[in-house]
Amino acid sequence: MGLVNNPRTAAATLAAAFVLAAAVTPASASDPTAAAGLDRYEHQSLAWKSCVLGPDDDTGKELEKAGARCADVTVPLDYADPGGRTITVAISRIKATDTAHRIGSLLLNTGGPGGQDVGDPPWVHDAMKDVGGRYDIVGMDPRFVGRSTPLDCGWPTGSPFRWAGEDRAGFDRIAAFQRDLADRCRTTNADVLPYITTRNTARDMDVVRGALGERRISYLGYSYGSYLGEVYTTMFPGRTDRMVLDGVIDPPRYSPRLLVGTEAVNETALRHWAAWAAERDAEYGLGTTRDAVLGTIDRIQRTATERPLVIGGGSSVSYQLDEHTVPFVVFNGLSDDTDQARRSFASSIRTLEQAAEGRRAEPDADFAEALEFLLKGGEEASAYGSVQTAILCGDVAAPRDPEVYWRDVQHSRERHPLVGPFTNDITPCAFWDRPRERPTVVRHDFPALMVNATGDPRTPYAGATAMHRAWPSSRLVTVNGADRHGIYGAYGNACADSTVNAYLRTGKLPATDVTCPVNGPAVGAPKPRAGG
Repeated sequence: MGLVNNPRTAAATLAAAFVLAAAVTPASASDPTAAAGLDRYEHQSLAWKSCVLGPDDDTGKELEKAGARCADVTVPLDYADPGGRTITVAISRIKATDTAHRIGSLLLNTGGPGGQDVGDPPWVHDAMKDVGGRYDIVGMDPRFVGRSTPLDCGWPTGSPFRWAGEDRAGFDRIAAFQRDLADRCRTTNADVLPYITTRNTARDMDVVRGALGERRISYLGYSYGSYLGEVYTTMFPGRTDRMVLDGVIDPPRYSPRLLVGTEAVNETALRHWAAWAAERDAEYGLGTTRDAVLGTIDRIQRTATERPLVIGGGSSVSYQLDEHTVPFVVFNGLSDDTDQARRSFASSIRTLEQAAEGRRAEPDADFAEALEFLLKGGEEASAYGSVQTAILCGDVAAPRDPEVYWRDVQHSRERHPLVGPFTNDITPCAFWDRPRERPTVVRHDFPALMVNATGDPRTPYAGATAMHRAWPSSRLVTVNGADRHGIYGAYGNACADSTVNAYLRTGKLPATDVTCPVNGPAVGAPKPRAGG
């Protein structure tokens, strides 16, 4: 699921774990607000321009190097009042070079929710290989994200997700923390919060489709982006061509409690990583067996319940992690089983162990960036956490009674003592205003190619198989044995990549489902969000 930001950054990796759970209530299928008053939006003339915003804009420079151009699309804030206030949605585009065989536009969403996608067309174009030249590849920063009209609630963190604590006093501290985050958003952005939803992002996508002059668009969505694609095809039937959903969310399980139900698969990923780290004890010193490495993490967490762990403070900024934040670091180290990602996670755990032992603990650059995102906030981190939460809270109502969360935390703690109090903990959505619209009841008759790893810790494989059963016209590409969130173009699995590219090239789904073995992942490939 997509909890995350720019897939190239450590902060994004830390923030990127969220999207899924709980039951939804019915809403109408096709969009009831799309009838009148939108012609001026769908037929607007776009002013394409350089994507570079300034000398330090690395994203813009990458886009320019890839031949992309950017534009701002005007959309209504409230689709029920198309003559009222407007906002802008930023898009980028690499135009098709094989114009004789052009297929159309491919719109991207790499998850979050709340992730920036304007910068994604270059790496997606590379992943598509020869078929990339047959599409206009379009990245879109969803409403209130990145280069679109922005939202920032002034949060002291990039993510609200926290571990509940050992006792009721700890849980109450987190409940107060979450209430404060919700109040900050209500105080600073009450006028727009009701309109920051997946259904409105889907409406924006359709305006973008019209402004691009396309009758139908193709779509590539990762993690939360899979849910967005499911909602779009339901609200706007007949306007989608080819659809690839990677890291698939089962719509009935989408809600603000998006992590509930991922406990077992995350614990499996943790055990796999611990076995990997044990084989490298000479390098990391975390234990010579899997159980010894897991014991190291348990000791770190026990120490964090007694006193804060101080990271940095020498030549770097000082950070303090407590019982509420150490499990977040652990959880977010589990969405990628590539050697590079596992080494980065092991380095972070080694630093935490040094702090738990009272020794000097200096973070490496990636860990420092992640801690900055989690513990200090800052403009980019606060904006990401604010809009991600606004989307989740605005889509589906969360339980309002803190006792519901405390009960679930206590119950999950029995079976999943480290992960359960994190995935079941209270969030700002418990203190949010009720959503204006009910969630979408997703249609089940659209052909799509779905991709999922069997050990995906964010969008578990069970969700992909459930969605595949619900969409009988779909095909499922399974990457067997990978503990990885986000596969196509990002994991280096030739089998999955070639299957997706063949579908994008021909428009024909595989005759049967495809199972791909794990192979050597590409080093340094960007990782989709999600997410969730």
